[in-house]
Amino acid sequence: MYSKEESYQKKKDFWISYGGYMKLQKNAEGESINWINYKTGVKGIYFRTNVERKHADVMIMIDHPDADIRQLIWEQFEEYEIVLKSYVGEDWIWEANAYDDEGKEISTIKKTLDHVSIFRDEDWPTIISFLKERMKNLDEFWIDHKESFEIFK
Repeated sequence: MYSKEESYQKKKDFWISYGGYMKLQKNAEGESINWINYKTGVKGIYFRTNVERKHADVMIMIDHPDADIRQLIWEQFEEYEIVLKSYVGEDWIWEANAYDDEGKEISTIKKTLDHVSIFRDEDWPTIISFLKERMKNLDEFWIDHKESFEIFK
């Protein structure tokens, strides 16, 4: 087990490593972007990465403060389900009613890689590859289809 300080440092080291690697990756338009804090430009729509002790996730998180608008955004994503799958190339888990770490209701569309740990250095290349591929696929989807979500700005 890691102490609280060691755990913090290990997580910090991972995200610095991932950020440094992804800094070299251009988006679908050939621009440099912040992959860790991906900006969709639409309130309530976020692309998130998460790495824990037993898994890694890439997700589209919908957390608009207005529940009715969050529902409309969710329905818009549902309209694009087949299109999104054509970009990511795999089935993702769709949860219309999920909760974030603070207990706030959100909606998520995510892909999880199980049996990896941020605390095992030997898992880092697998995790980084998993996150990179999916974030780049989400970026391509977003570049091509974001105008359909701009009504929620």
